[in-house]
Amino acid sequence: MALSDHLAAVVAVLRRRPGDLLPLYLLGAAVPAIVRVVPFFAAVAGYLHLRTTGRLAAARTELADLEAPPDPQANPDAFERWAEGLTPVFEQVVTPTMIALVLVAILLVLLVAAVAAPYVTAGQLSASYARLRDERGVDAGFAGARRHWLRFLRLYLLELLLWGVLLVGGGVAIAIAAGVFATAGAGASGILAGLLIALLLIVALAVVRALFAFAPVAVVVDDVGVLASLRRTLGFVRTHPGGALFYYALSIGALVGLSALSGALALVEIVVFPSLLGIFLLLPALDLLKTSLYGTYRGRLRPPTSPDRSLRTQFVDGLRRGWAELVAFVRSTPGTHALVAVLGIGSFAAGWVVAEPYVGAVETSIAARLEGHVPPAAALEFFGNNWLVAITTVYGGVAFVLPAIVAVLFNGLALGITARLEVAPLELLAFVVPHGIIEIPAIFVAGALGVSVGVDGWRTLRGRMRRATFADRLERAFWVLVGVGILLAVAAVIEGFVSPYYYRLFL
Repeated sequence: MALSDHLAAVVAVLRRRPGDLLPLYLLGAAVPAIVRVVPFFAAVAGYLHLRTTGRLAAARTELADLEAPPDPQANPDAFERWAEGLTPVFEQVVTPTMIALVLVAILLVLLVAAVAAPYVTAGQLSASYARLRDERGVDAGFAGARRHWLRFLRLYLLELLLWGVLLVGGGVAIAIAAGVFATAGAGASGILAGLLIALLLIVALAVVRALFAFAPVAVVVDDVGVLASLRRTLGFVRTHPGGALFYYALSIGALVGLSALSGALALVEIVVFPSLLGIFLLLPALDLLKTSLYGTYRGRLRPPTSPDRSLRTQFVDGLRRGWAELVAFVRSTPGTHALVAVLGIGSFAAGWVVAEPYVGAVETSIAARLEGHVPPAAALEFFGNNWLVAITTVYGGVAFVLPAIVAVLFNGLALGITARLEVAPLELLAFVVPHGIIEIPAIFVAGALGVSVGVDGWRTLRGRMRRATFADRLERAFWVLVGVGILLAVAAVIEGFVSPYYYRLFL
């Protein structure tokens, strides 16, 4: 296959049944939501500990006695004295129990991340390999994740170890060279030697990353262990340097381009949208490309056929299907939606109550948050942020429901606290109503979908649902999310162009 054929294969796979591949990449985006379960419950446990022991009330009293903080730039001495006044507050909050909670939470976060990251990555590459062979992607993804995740973890640890050895060794070599040349009175030569060693170190690190870039693909395609995957990757790079260099150059260029786009959009406060481009396009495309290159080298792939429909027709049909799947899901799961609504409203009320003692001491302002509001940029950011929340809520639910429920509770608490601390409640209400009547139900649908997906995952684990049926449910969840995206896009336009302005006519 020519290099252009590999690119054509990538495009063909992304266009043919995207719902049978992209769920694994949306699951990757949901890993932070899965990991967030640990600090969420740690924070709840810490809050209950401080409240039941009376330390929270004491800290609140100490905090209430403090005056408003002075400007650290205008009067640094006064600010330092004010900061010293926080010591009694910290003495109430920082207890052995709280320290133990933090340490346990950190340990569990690292453990969950160490399992989730290689598991999801193994699933993504397994799904990519299956779709390139015109097989079911999501089904093969979960099968591959269970089979290969430990090998992926070992690969990650080995690469991390090599990077550590190289960095420590390079640092020691630079220090020795600097000391030797300084003793000899040749400072300029020492600087040149240090630069040469640094250059060699960068090359060595690049070689390690280049080798390990294809090693996970070798694990999936050849079903081999860590060392065998590295040997076969080395054989691929040696016999097909053009394909390997093509992938390296394209991946670096794409990442640099996405970073540049992110930087440019950040100037107008669009932060989340580039992340969606990475999740939906860049990451799966790069995985498909390197899998196609290596799989063809191993003689195990055939070029997939391109879709017959135009891209425009496919996009419109996808929106229609997303809307139809959304309506069907809402109609078929009224109980799940009722449960999520109760959790969301209940957590909002809890946030309102929790924030009550801090009214006046801590303030939020919708007017301040809307300063410098640029409607088109804000609408795009609102859409990107809300859809990413929906995505992580849904696919985080794969981890046995809990992350989806935590996402609903977390967002409800945050909104309740923000609303209670708002300096102009009527102004906040007027701002929220026009887009909130669309946005809030859409988020509830995402929460219900996350719960549904989690229940299906649990039933599959216990053998009460076939793995192929679970794959169908995850593909359906993808299309429901497309429908949720339609709702959130409409809400974002209203929030960007209408909500900040209309009510001012009545003030």
